[in-house]
Amino acid sequence: MITLLDYGAGNVRSVVNSIGKLGHQVKMVSTPKDILDAERLIFPGVGSFGSMMRILEQRGYVAPLKEYLAQNRPFLGICLGMQALLEGSEESPGVPGLGYIKGNVKRFQVELAVPHIGWNGILPRQESILFKGLEGSEKFYFVHSFYIDPEDETVVLTRTDYGQNFVSAVQKGNVIGTQFHPEKSGDTGLAVLKNFIENREKAMPATVVQRETRLAKRIIACLDVRSNDDGDLVVTKGDQYDVREEGEVRNLGAPVELAQRYYNEGADEITFLNITGFRDFPLKDMPMLEVLKRTSENVFVPLTIGGGIRDYTDETGRKWSALEVASEYFRSGADKVSIGSDAVYVALAYLKSGQKTGASPIETISEVYGSQAVVISVDPRRVYVSSPKDVPHQVIETAFPGPNGEKYCWYECTVKGGREGAPIDAITLSQVTEKLGAGEILLNCIDKDGTNSGFDIELISAVKKAVTIPVIASSGAGEVAHFTEVFEKTNVESALAAGIFHRREVPIEAVKEHLGTSVEIRK
Repeated sequence: MITLLDYGAGNVRSVVNSIGKLGHQVKMVSTPKDILDAERLIFPGVGSFGSMMRILEQRGYVAPLKEYLAQNRPFLGICLGMQALLEGSEESPGVPGLGYIKGNVKRFQVELAVPHIGWNGILPRQESILFKGLEGSEKFYFVHSFYIDPEDETVVLTRTDYGQNFVSAVQKGNVIGTQFHPEKSGDTGLAVLKNFIENREKAMPATVVQRETRLAKRIIACLDVRSNDDGDLVVTKGDQYDVREEGEVRNLGAPVELAQRYYNEGADEITFLNITGFRDFPLKDMPMLEVLKRTSENVFVPLTIGGGIRDYTDETGRKWSALEVASEYFRSGADKVSIGSDAVYVALAYLKSGQKTGASPIETISEVYGSQAVVISVDPRRVYVSSPKDVPHQVIETAFPGPNGEKYCWYECTVKGGREGAPIDAITLSQVTEKLGAGEILLNCIDKDGTNSGFDIELISAVKKAVTIPVIASSGAGEVAHFTEVFEKTNVESALAAGIFHRREVPIEAVKEHLGTSVEIRK
């Protein structure tokens, strides 16, 4: 029996499913005594350090946790669960951690995008039960803006490179912490969890096959999900956002089965975009919650869900905040939520007032779950102008002149599935939402959608240069060479595709095989 400490933040379902996949049962902590009764304790954490510690204190968990650790009993802290072992964090000054390891948690100050999101390697520094069966070249999934800085080098288990060499795992006796997420690291992560749960053998050294680690470029499979005219939930794909063909919604498969296929084929992440028109309260859309739950049972890479992440009043008059809606998605298996049209409205309000309200979906969700949990889905279209002075927006010079020979353009953001334009450009929207707490930009392009002509390199380059958070390139991929082009010309962290994967026109394996000769990938 494995005891799991769930303090109410983030996607704990994936950890439970991972343990179940390994054939073990999970007991959830519901009282302080459950912590002291545990044989092996796993503590996954995401979000804000201060919020986490306050909840642990309120529930009476801090004292038994300290006692459990002092007894040197088997413990695995994941991500924020590892950071809790330190004395404090720059993220929440004045809030004490558990203090089991002397040192503090610091924010990345690097030239690379922050959060550090994606698949990276580890460099072992001591023997561990976790290393059984590892070859040394494996990559694990990271998603964090802060890293631990312990005073005692002897507790360092692994290090990783991301603009600097940081501590990515610690081990002190039977107490282990990992910055990476084993439950989101595919078969390799499951092997690490299995070693912690089952291995009673002597600690083993890990093979070292590299002197430094490199972040892999991510290949993301996107599934646009909606109900067809018969009420069935299907994966569809639009042509410049039109999902109908001969009057019927295109049906490219069942979402759970397709997600499983992409996981088996090597997708680094999977994104569900619920493109249903939400006339009703989104949490009534139980099939979508069920899709997440069922997918997370066998798919152990990050899952993103978009659609309906906003404040609602249901038919009974009960008000639901975007944070509450997002929480239901997280509890159902999502790791991130994607916000589209409402991000545009929030950004416009911010530009008008010049003030953060603290109440927008971007701000409230990132405050509780961390910026890495909030993705902004940008849906722009190109608008040509003769001169940068013609519009009050950020304009770029284009190598592809307009119909009247225009040499400049700006990218108008749209709402309501691309049906309406908004008076804000894609660059400004990305910058404003980053200020409000977003951790990643999913950059679409209506002009490129469904064309198979390649990504809009000009748009992607402009946005990538304007923000310091990771950017996902989307729309237009039609062949493997397009992925190489977007990574080499824009330096984005990931690239997303949908239709070409659904129809098997370009398999994920073919993309990775092609990239493997010139771009760092997860194999």
